[in-house]
Amino acid sequence: MSLSFNLPTMIAHLRERWAMLPDHRKPNNNTRYTVGDAALSAFAVFFMQAPSFLAHQRAMETRKGQNNARTLFGIDRLPSDNQVRNLLDPLAPTEWEPEFWWLHDQLRDAQALEPFRDVGQTWLLALDGLTYFSSLQLSCPNCLHRTDRAGATQYYHSAITPVLVKPGRAEVIPLPPEFIAPQDGATKQDCERVAGRRWLTAHAAHFAPYTLTVLGDDLYANQPFCQSVAHDRQQYFLCVAKPDSHVELYSWITMLEKSQALDTCITRVWNGRFGEQWTYRWTTDVPLRAGPAALPVAWLDLTITHEGTDTLLYHNSWVTNHAVTADTVAALAAAGRARWKVENENNNTLKNHGYHLEHNFGHGHQSLAMNLFSLNVLAFLLHTTQELLTEAYRELRAAVATRQTFFQDLRTLTRYLLFDSWAALFRFMFEGLERPIPASLLVPD
Repeated sequence: MSLSFNLPTMIAHLRERWAMLPDHRKPNNNTRYTVGDAALSAFAVFFMQAPSFLAHQRAMETRKGQNNARTLFGIDRLPSDNQVRNLLDPLAPTEWEPEFWWLHDQLRDAQALEPFRDVGQTWLLALDGLTYFSSLQLSCPNCLHRTDRAGATQYYHSAITPVLVKPGRAEVIPLPPEFIAPQDGATKQDCERVAGRRWLTAHAAHFAPYTLTVLGDDLYANQPFCQSVAHDRQQYFLCVAKPDSHVELYSWITMLEKSQALDTCITRVWNGRFGEQWTYRWTTDVPLRAGPAALPVAWLDLTITHEGTDTLLYHNSWVTNHAVTADTVAALAAAGRARWKVENENNNTLKNHGYHLEHNFGHGHQSLAMNLFSLNVLAFLLHTTQELLTEAYRELRAAVATRQTFFQDLRTLTRYLLFDSWAALFRFMFEGLERPIPASLLVPD
């Protein structure tokens, strides 16, 4: 990766872009803090995985007259936590989408997305919804709500977190979230499936036709969604399909099974301890639902058993508009199984591995909760981009034992020591680890 695109370059881009964010305050000569500084301040908290980062930098400013929020993130004046919330609350959640696509374009231009191509040379786009805020007291116009049996109303925020995944790769590439929230003119409460279609409508133009395979659980395996992917967006779908929710489809599967008309392929896999029998079955041109206008789909399933004992180890089934043959069925099943990465590698990381996604950093009265969510996911994407594109960052992460240790070191060092650049911080860490300093960090700042 060239020296022209590194962490300082990325942050400089964010600073330049966010300097143009709309300011919803009334004109005031006493305005001290900018909306751009508020956005960078919130982003810095998530990027450093340090809820107290801003407080520590304010204390450093008092002691040293300088702080790492300014030298590392370009924040001119550090607003208070309440000022950050007040400045970000009125912003539309779509303000952050260009940054996601800008980073995506950097990965694409650097050919870093090519290894993520999979079945049919498509990218696997996994969709999944999650709830990241819930309260019986706090609410805003963008909250969803539900009433429990006791009559108490619970307010909550949910979103879809689309990611590009690849079987066998630990990294996932987050894309702009789609919020499941009240929509103008809608009579029904928003839901995950509708939000998924809305995401595709808004963002499918970033991908050429037939270059995406949309992965979803059983919720997405319905005709309106699949038809929207296949016909309206000219892309592929590969969604889990369960018998209980697809009665007509499985009546056909049962009939074909009884007549032994399902195509079948059996392979043996050694897992390091014992042999497994992998049985693939598939058929084509079966109806997704009942009725004359039913969408014809291909169906496949995979059953894994312990060789010799027939103990069931795994089973799942999918519907798709990909061509399913003896040559493609294994790759399609592997792609379908990769959908879990949106939960494990993305949502679980954001919730439980430093990003504190479900922590209430601030709910606000308009869009604050949604904006902080987007900035949190964007911080995760920027770390992933660094790991894929920047050798020095990748080597440093590898030199530190765990993700937790890496961020703990960042938090501790920037709390007590002042660094005039990211290169200076990374050089300090390489020297402390007694590792060779990459040539890119030896270039004068």
